[in-house]
Amino acid sequence: MLSLIVAVANGGVIGKDNSLIWHLPNDLKFFKEITNGHVIIMGRHTFESLPFLLPNREHWVVSRNKGFNAPDGVRVFSSVQSAYEEAQQLDVAFVIGGAQIYEAFLPYVDRMYITEVHHDFDGDTYFPEFDADAFTVVSESDGTVDEKNKYPHRFVTYERKGRV
Repeated sequence: MLSLIVAVANGGVIGKDNSLIWHLPNDLKFFKEITNGHVIIMGRHTFESLPFLLPNREHWVVSRNKGFNAPDGVRVFSSVQSAYEEAQQLDVAFVIGGAQIYEAFLPYVDRMYITEVHHDFDGDTYFPEFDADAFTVVSESDGTVDEKNKYPHRFVTYERKGRV
């Protein structure tokens, strides 16, 4: 199964200058719990934005840059199609960004974990629009707002109709 995980602010904003704009420990914890022990698929820019290899996850990077030299243990794919075909051999793999990778994989994903961040941010990177009628919301829960998580947020899981 191919899944996607993303945090999206009002207006579809997901980042700026190849970075996250907000800090929500609740969302980081959710991301870790969901992706732990699984393959995470990302574009080269997203990979390069990570502070380190995320523990207990296999990193797959999709890049057209033939000169990209990934560290040991990171698999590099030259196309979305080749990564998708390889991911079909797994129980689950998670697409984690960025915007171009989300858009390219969107037709293939069976499940989406979307953290809706209910705040306006000035961003330059956006989550692609998707056909909500093609998906069913299977779970929703509000995140706790507190001194560490100052933005209202909601965790929503979508499953593609007829596939899962």
